[in-house]
Amino acid sequence: MASEKAKALAQQQKVERKAEKLRKKTSDDPRDWGRVKQVIEAFKRTSELDPQLKWWTLAAVVGPIVLMLALGFWLQPWWLWLITGVMFALVAALYVLTWRVKKANFKRYEGQAGSAEVAFQLLNKRKFTYEVGIAATRQLDVVHRVMGAPGIVLVGEGNPSRTRALLATESKKHEQVAYGVPVTTVLVGKDKGQVPLDGLQKHLEKLPKALQPHQLNEVKQRLKALDAMRPKIPVPRGPMPTMKGVNRAMRGR
Repeated sequence: MASEKAKALAQQQKVERKAEKLRKKTSDDPRDWGRVKQVIEAFKRTSELDPQLKWWTLAAVVGPIVLMLALGFWLQPWWLWLITGVMFALVAALYVLTWRVKKANFKRYEGQAGSAEVAFQLLNKRKFTYEVGIAATRQLDVVHRVMGAPGIVLVGEGNPSRTRALLATESKKHEQVAYGVPVTTVLVGKDKGQVPLDGLQKHLEKLPKALQPHQLNEVKQRLKALDAMRPKIPVPRGPMPTMKGVNRAMRGR
């Protein structure tokens, strides 16, 4: 009797494994894809916006191999240098792909409501947290909040005049709740006094440090009361192609 139950359980587990394998194989969610498929899909999607990607990738592959072969014919054995060249070519190709994917993402979502999230996703998650769309106008001018060592950073997107007014209002609210914690405002755009989308990540990371990690936790607790009074704002979220597989490959994981 126990043997029959064990066989039935084993059969059920086998069926579930097959079903899960089939689901991942036909899934549109990048998190279900293998590393190779993630790289291939990222290359295809990026090529649609970046026709130069194939030439950059070709140069990244051919360059190291040719260089190592030239050294190999001079410093024997040549085949060992060829293997080294192939390894360097793989790393270089992944680096180029990651770089061009980021650039294509900025180009794809620039000017759209919520596009700042493209830059937020590149921030170090251990050092920064962010909330998308904490405030907005009917015209979809939005304010996001980033928290980290610089304190509270409010990032605005939309019409400059309306967004500056919205940023000023939100800045006062946060200053009243944060009790002396620095509140910085940033307006995304290409005009004077604004920060371009593709430079937003570096701009946030270069802001002067003002808080320690334990102070951040205290500030987050204070902001909960402020957030609880807000209606939830439906800000469009951009479905960016994931590069997790590429990043893992570059780190050797």
